[in-house]
Amino acid sequence: MKHFALIGAAGYIAPRHLKAIKETGNRLVAALDPFDSVGILDSYFPDTQFFTEPERFDRHLDKLRRGKLDQVDYVSICSPNYLHDAHIRMALRNKAHAICEKPLVLNPWNVDALSDIEAETGMRVYTILQLRHHPAIMGLKEKVESLKEKDPGKSYDIDLEYMTSRGSWYYRSWKGNIEKSGGIVTNIGIHFFDMLIWIFGPVMENRVTKYSGDRAAGQLVLEKARVNWFLSINAETLPNEVKMKNQRFYRSLTIDGEEIDFSDGFTDLHTLSYQHILNGNGFGMQEAKASIQCVHDIRKAGMQIASG
Repeated sequence: MKHFALIGAAGYIAPRHLKAIKETGNRLVAALDPFDSVGILDSYFPDTQFFTEPERFDRHLDKLRRGKLDQVDYVSICSPNYLHDAHIRMALRNKAHAICEKPLVLNPWNVDALSDIEAETGMRVYTILQLRHHPAIMGLKEKVESLKEKDPGKSYDIDLEYMTSRGSWYYRSWKGNIEKSGGIVTNIGIHFFDMLIWIFGPVMENRVTKYSGDRAAGQLVLEKARVNWFLSINAETLPNEVKMKNQRFYRSLTIDGEEIDFSDGFTDLHTLSYQHILNGNGFGMQEAKASIQCVHDIRKAGMQIASG
């Protein structure tokens, strides 16, 4: 049994991590969040020590490390995007591996700095790239790899649309602040860009045609694909047939005109991700860096469009 700590216990994604820690047979010994609405802990680990101040949480981890009895092996990080870098450093300083939600960090150069700290401490930084564990996506990658042997020059035409409506709360929260969240491309798009780069190869060209606080669009040229993408958190951009059903969510991925259905199968992907990490096969920082660079370049180009 491994000992875990968790940062961001009151957040949206925290229950998936709590479930994964429990289902992999491990124990949560400490949790941190500035907000104290964390009754969800009672459903998983009611004996967890809870803190609202990072200084006291950090002190507790240090005390556990020195006492050896309940030394923390992993720190799961579910905090706001702009704090990931600092919280990863906290984990490594306390001789614990870090398991960080997407995006791992906001800027590609942060990966290089954290790699130095990995080397200094001997601890590892893992990130959650759950789409790489999705059966439909794994099947797609196998199909592309198989066809690559038969037709090495083949390139695919891909259309990606992802719209997930958000209310006014979004813009008042840290997610609506591009300096804290990285904007909607980072918030809701980075998993999709990671998945496409993982399957179709590195980014050759990256063009942005539309960029605002609630939507973005552009084209990516990958080694084996041309991608048109559109992301939105504005309900007005939903297709009419979706609006008529009073739905607030739409996702479509087509490859050479064929729809790829990966709407199901998300339930246990965090648990599967944890199992891979605990088995020594998790995704590290270098595997996440290409998508971090991609969304960083989109953000940079998009902000120029928005300001111009």
